[in-house]
Amino acid sequence: MAPTAAVFFDVDFTLIYPGPRFQARGYQDTCAKNGIFVDPAKFDEAVAAAAPLLVASGDHLYDGRVFELYTRRIIELMGGSGPRLEQVARELFLEWAEHRHFFLYPDVPDAFRQIREQGARIGLITNTHRSLTSFESHFELDGLISAAVSSSEHGFMKPHPSIFRAALELMEVPAEEAAMVGDSLLHDIHGARAVGMRGILLARGMPPPPVDADITVIRSLQELPGLLR
Repeated sequence: MAPTAAVFFDVDFTLIYPGPRFQARGYQDTCAKNGIFVDPAKFDEAVAAAAPLLVASGDHLYDGRVFELYTRRIIELMGGSGPRLEQVARELFLEWAEHRHFFLYPDVPDAFRQIREQGARIGLITNTHRSLTSFESHFELDGLISAAVSSSEHGFMKPHPSIFRAALELMEVPAEEAAMVGDSLLHDIHGARAVGMRGILLARGMPPPPVDADITVIRSLQELPGLLR
């Protein structure tokens, strides 16, 4: 196996997780302010049921409306309805890009530092409209990230090969010397492997799905530096 020159990371639910704004109570409060009443007890079930909407279309073109429809569906499944439903979904979609609503997983900074000390560079690839320009400074990862590609700017979403190739070109590394770490088997792992990158699935606090024997599964980023040595 070629030495790892670059490690790319998915962002949401791999490096950061949402705070109260995007939990059951946050949805309830936002909806209530707009005259929409939902049952917070139905939140987890609604998120799971709406998830298929996030599976990219056949052309994998970025379309922010998909995320708005996903958010709207969560609200509907929590029992919400009314003329302001579209407006609330739009508000939550836009707020998702605000770093202040998210927290960095505690294993991220040390893993990043160890990876850099081992001589590999770090990149980000996200399907969201989150600003990756300010991500590094907001989460105090200054100097640790070398390249970043957002699907909202690039035009294609993971698992389309174009976004992975764009990240590799930006980092100036061949695919066989790069790894992709993420929580989505479809978007992160299969997408990366399709262009020749190594895929490492991060399964935080949950049983991993069935995977091919040559796909590495980790439960924490603390495991990652040792795998790359």
